Amino acid sequence: MIRDIIKIDEELCNGCGLCVKGCHEGALQMIDGKARMISEMFCDGLGACIGDCPVGAITIEKREAEPYDELAVMKRLVPMGEKTIVAHLKHLREHNETEYLKQGVMYLKSRGIDIDLSEVKKVSQKSSCACPGSMSQSFAQAAPDLKPVYEKKSQLTHWPVQLHLLNPGASHFKNADVLLAADCVAFAYADFHMEMLASKKLAIACPKLDSGHDVYIEKLVAMINESKINTLTVAIMEVPCCGGLIRIAQQAIQKSMRKIPLKKIVVSVRGEVVSEEWV
Repeated sequence: MIRDIIKIDEELCNGCGLCVKGCHEGALQMIDGKARMISEMFCDGLGACIGDCPVGAITIEKREAEPYDELAVMKRLVPMGEKTIVAHLKHLREHNETEYLKQGVMYLKSRGIDIDLSEVKKVSQKSSCACPGSMSQSFAQAAPDLKPVYEKKSQLTHWPVQLHLLNPGASHFKNADVLLAADCVAFAYADFHMEMLASKKLAIACPKLDSGHDVYIEKLVAMINESKINTLTVAIMEVPCCGGLIRIAQQAIQKSMRKIPLKKIVVSVRGEVVSEEWV
């Protein structure tokens, strides 16, 4: 069947093993110093391991793959104890995988395995979780102020802005300060145009859903070496998978002949700047 499943770039993988520890389902193992997929039926394709990888070696692709089997996963997890089982079921709840969650709970009941599922039931009420980027949340909003303190005007100076589509050698990037923003940042941060984008040239990308990270690195290298951009600011959301965009920028700078200042801005899912620093 065609479905989402993780893909590991073995050239980028540094063998740290963090993704293996974070994959309760058991789809990954360390083999010959690299993280490798050992069973497609254990990979749910939700990508929680993406946030565990410190070098951005894991992405999600859509391809022909063996169907995910929740019952096979539960059979493997039960001997590992209650904490592992609960962590797995919470993972399913966080991603709204209600059918798989139901199968997992029924597996436990059919075998008379009695564990405390209260933490699993609480997940939907939390404001954060192991996979906050995929969890549904609602925010109370104050009444909008209909009198802006500044003129509403777009600060965008060029098109296209998606990193796959733009030309790194375009004239607008020459000697520019560049803002590389995760797709969600502009929707979360209310003053994106005036406070982040003003006086900068924009590129956007999603480190979790986009493929071709090597192309992203090459384009950033071209901006640095050929367009001679002055600075690179990377704006990301606070969710774990967004960290991949910082790693892409860092790898591009490492591969470049010129070294330029790199700033990281982190925005919360509530639209607040959590941190801003030169890295």
